[in-house]
Amino acid sequence: MGKQKLYDTAVQQERAILVGVITPGEKEEQTKEYLDELAFLVETAGGVVERNFTQKMLKPERATFVGTGKLEEIKGFVKSEEIDVVIFDDELSPSQLRNIEREIGVKILDRSNLILDIFANRAQTAQAKTQVELAQLQYLLPRLTGMWTHLERQKGGIGMRGPGETQIESDRRIILNKISLLKERLRLIDKQNETQRKNRGQLIRVALVGYTNVGKSTIMNMLSKSEVFAENKLFATLDTTVRKVVIENLPFLLSDTVGFIRKLPHHLVECFKSTLDEVREADILIHVVDVSHPNFEDQIHIVNETLKDIGAIDKDMILVFNKIDAYVAPEEDDLVAFEKGKMSLADFKKSWMSHGKTPVLFISATQKENIEEFKTLLYDKVKAIHTARYPYDNNLLY
Repeated sequence: MGKQKLYDTAVQQERAILVGVITPGEKEEQTKEYLDELAFLVETAGGVVERNFTQKMLKPERATFVGTGKLEEIKGFVKSEEIDVVIFDDELSPSQLRNIEREIGVKILDRSNLILDIFANRAQTAQAKTQVELAQLQYLLPRLTGMWTHLERQKGGIGMRGPGETQIESDRRIILNKISLLKERLRLIDKQNETQRKNRGQLIRVALVGYTNVGKSTIMNMLSKSEVFAENKLFATLDTTVRKVVIENLPFLLSDTVGFIRKLPHHLVECFKSTLDEVREADILIHVVDVSHPNFEDQIHIVNETLKDIGAIDKDMILVFNKIDAYVAPEEDDLVAFEKGKMSLADFKKSWMSHGKTPVLFISATQKENIEEFKTLLYDKVKAIHTARYPYDNNLLY
């Protein structure tokens, strides 16, 4: 008998390059941070980034997003290094997507498409799967013509003019029907969720919100002593998890929600609005911030903007700076860090403690630092709302 062939069944990581445009008013440093986040998204999706390409432009090219010279440079690198996928940091129009794919000859994705792919991979419940599928179809609908470019590569034009268009129209009808079915399914799930929320009785609701990967699920696990999936990847949590938590004699509901991110595709925001009902209907929001992230102030702004979009910005809020164990203060001779406003943790705390009326806390959920202080503040907040709303309620545990 001849030797059996051995096949490598390990999934090969797709090799990617990232492309970003630096427009006026945007610093190169900022673009680098954006591409670093995009690289983290690629890693979360299971790919590996080989190189970044950036170009300074007044505004992106209408036809190909980047200029002709830059496109040639990208094409050359893709060919010589056998790159599998080119990913752009902005949403591409259907025509841009088609033109770039035709020119470079490999798979082209934009930021929205990549995020949708991660969401599709992470969705666990029927609700999340339905929401993601709906967002994917809404993203795909205007880009259908690009799916049929293979017809152009066939020889001859006679007899090939009609079928492509017919097929596109047929696909469009199928997708539109599927979209309306998914919307109907979501309406039914929303009704069920609404009923569930009503049946939760007279308990104060607290929701964890924040940028993706700031440690919300770790805090959820710590407070509720439950095992909610948590890892150092973007969008580790997609489905809203609700747990009953008791601090001292006081029970309340705590929910962990999907993380927000810069340039979150509007299809996703729309489709996940029902999931974000937990945020809208919460009595208290715990806004978790990764204090070790160099760009955390931008992240706070993005979260606040998203909360404004869903009508939840005026809620009672606690601002929790997490990961203080990973906060790196500058050395005394590090002038660059000081110029950027980077300061010691003690000075940093003082500067934020004086900000507005929102209570501010500094913790490390993994190292269990300042957790008792956090629990005490949360207890006081929940108790104040509970006793004001239900003065004669015997729901408190004695």
